[in-house]
Amino acid sequence: MGFKCGIVGLPNVGKSTLFNALTQTAAAQAANYPFCTIEPNVGDVAVPDERLEVLARIAGSKEILPTRLTFVDIAGLVRGASKGEGLGNQFLANIRECDAIAHVVRCFEDGDITHVEGKIDPLSDIQTIETELMLADLDALERRAPAMEKKAKSDKEAKETYELMARCLVELREGRPARVAAGTSREEHKAFAALGLLSSKPVLYVCNVEEGAADKGNAFSDRVREFAKSEGAACVVVSAKIESEIAVLPRVEQAEYLEAVGLAEPGLNRVIRAGYGLLHLVTFFTVGPKEARAWTVEAGSKAPQAAGVIHTDFEKGFIRSETIAYDDYVAGKGEAGARELGKFRLEGKEYVVNDGDVLHFRFAN
Repeated sequence: MGFKCGIVGLPNVGKSTLFNALTQTAAAQAANYPFCTIEPNVGDVAVPDERLEVLARIAGSKEILPTRLTFVDIAGLVRGASKGEGLGNQFLANIRECDAIAHVVRCFEDGDITHVEGKIDPLSDIQTIETELMLADLDALERRAPAMEKKAKSDKEAKETYELMARCLVELREGRPARVAAGTSREEHKAFAALGLLSSKPVLYVCNVEEGAADKGNAFSDRVREFAKSEGAACVVVSAKIESEIAVLPRVEQAEYLEAVGLAEPGLNRVIRAGYGLLHLVTFFTVGPKEARAWTVEAGSKAPQAAGVIHTDFEKGFIRSETIAYDDYVAGKGEAGARELGKFRLEGKEYVVNDGDVLHFRFAN
């Protein structure tokens, strides 16, 4: 099960620098000119989770396998992208393939790095990107809606789809993103996602600040944080320059570097965790002497679906899951101790997996 978070923003805001740091590679060229990234670069990153190492120590696991999240570095959008400006059509298509958006916003001043709009104004930058996504969605829906309306007269599924489209059109014509029209239920989010609208995707704002503001941010990032709060979005402050320097250091030296710049952990850890939360994902674990492994499922997934993430046969032949909550596993110092504490449970097909569950699946061949 793969989940993609697309890194977007105007040119020269630090997208590729951030991507390079995330993937600890030089796969994306970071250069001071627009469109230095032409094809989207893709990188899988481990989701930092201290619980996994704790479980591995308790179980004496030989190998630790974290769960992963995919980030896609998408070339910089510019004003007019919805009409094809700046290779806009290609870049908008790349965004459409992602599950969520990490919107990198420039929150630093540097005379040596040009800004495509000629000024540092993060909220204006956000509006530029959001407007292009909304215009692209509005154009797509207005072209698709008439045919869907006609089909809806005799097809129940088409009727439901048309009603969703109509709700989105109301918001888009009022200058609001399609995600405003989405309900809160898991089923409705899936239905909206099926429309393939760019502005319906959840957004994480990543404020790229100067090195001195990496811990608490600055006046620019404060404005973005307030804006994100007003629309119920997530916001993270990082210094892409610091993160790129940390990424190439040996692990033992990273801690010293972080301490020197006054950071408790790499900002990228916050970006990854925020992206994970943005996609409404939870982690469950499988633990044994061979390996301790983290797995990803969407929040609300039932036990058979979780089993299917490991292997499709596990879901098809699902019988039950042996379940221990993370805290109970730690308190009991392993499965045997958790059993003695009465914290070992047998769960059936309707069990909804909780974040941190340690699971062992029983299935029929």
